[in-house]
Amino acid sequence: VVAAKVREYGLPNLVVDPVMVAKSGDRLLREDAVAALGELLLPLATVVTPNLPEAEALTGRPVRSGEDVRRAAEEIVRLGARAVVVKGGHRESAEALDVLYDGKAFREYSVPRVETASTHGTGCTFASAIAACLARGMPLADAVAEAKAYLTEALRRAYPIGGGHGPVHHFHRWWGTQGVAGKESGPD
Repeated sequence: VVAAKVREYGLPNLVVDPVMVAKSGDRLLREDAVAALGELLLPLATVVTPNLPEAEALTGRPVRSGEDVRRAAEEIVRLGARAVVVKGGHRESAEALDVLYDGKAFREYSVPRVETASTHGTGCTFASAIAACLARGMPLADAVAEAKAYLTEALRRAYPIGGGHGPVHHFHRWWGTQGVAGKESGPD
């Protein structure tokens, strides 16, 4: 249904965040739905934004090293997407490294990892920010850079709510918060 409506309305900038695997590692999408995603939706996508477990599910192979990420990105583009950003949030490293592949070249976006438990919604936020930037007419590489900067600040300025994984701070530009560093922050 989604793919049919995308074609019907001729959406110019479709960003697909394949929400397939939860932080816990639990699968969120049935196997037949994964096949439909690959066959029907990815070929319509301007950009697909899988995390490492989702890239593994889409390609059917482990994605651990930098070379694995690049091979997975190439394979996802061969599935029909115009571009892919393989998100590196699941990697164990001091840097949060995302890799954009547009079918011709790779581009890396790296920032120091923000240590916070307020990580709920990071993938959806990143994909939505890319979509918003594309809607404003930004080229894809710039849209990814802007979305990465926005999400990094949303993580940095988030504050714990309840137990477990809290949300990122989507409104950090407009509402002051006490960020993870414990300092009061206001609008940019």
